[in-house]
Amino acid sequence: MHPLRATRRRVVSDGLVCGIDEAGRGPIAGPVTAAAVILPSDFAVEILDDSKILSAAHRREAAAVIMDCAVSWGIGWATHEEIDSLNIHHATLLAMSRAIEAMAVKPARIVVDGLYCPLSGIPGTAIVKGDASVPEIMAASILAKTARDAWMEEYARREPNYRFDRHKGYPTAEHRRIVLEIGPSRIQRRTFRVRCP
Repeated sequence: MHPLRATRRRVVSDGLVCGIDEAGRGPIAGPVTAAAVILPSDFAVEILDDSKILSAAHRREAAAVIMDCAVSWGIGWATHEEIDSLNIHHATLLAMSRAIEAMAVKPARIVVDGLYCPLSGIPGTAIVKGDASVPEIMAASILAKTARDAWMEEYARREPNYRFDRHKGYPTAEHRRIVLEIGPSRIQRRTFRVRCP
């Protein structure tokens, strides 16, 4: 049994529970993306895990199942300009609020990975490492990561020299070297420092 399987728990509530997570806090380029997911009670949770430890192929397969079977789901974005203007913390909460607003069905409560809940008017609980234990948050993690990676891969066609399809905007040695050699891309987060690789 995978070590995370034993700690997995389903959030129980009288109403619909929505899991929320983000992808893209750490990159130095591109948007931050959040997802909100309400799962049915009979969802096959064995396909879920923390998105960071799943392969890209597994994430895509799981994302397709989540989108097909979820009671409701939504994706929210905050642009690199909003990140520079608001800071990454507030931009992340904004993306989470937008993900909730994008859902066709509104939940009774939300559970969020991390320390903070977005302002939504919906009762919420922040759960540290919730993406490793709460199925609703795991599902949101998978959708957010899959959506952001797809966006970065598509954007790579506009500025191919930056190879966003390879590093997705994260501060890898390759990414930092390219920025220092040819200058920032149009989606670079200007408030994020690019250190020498």
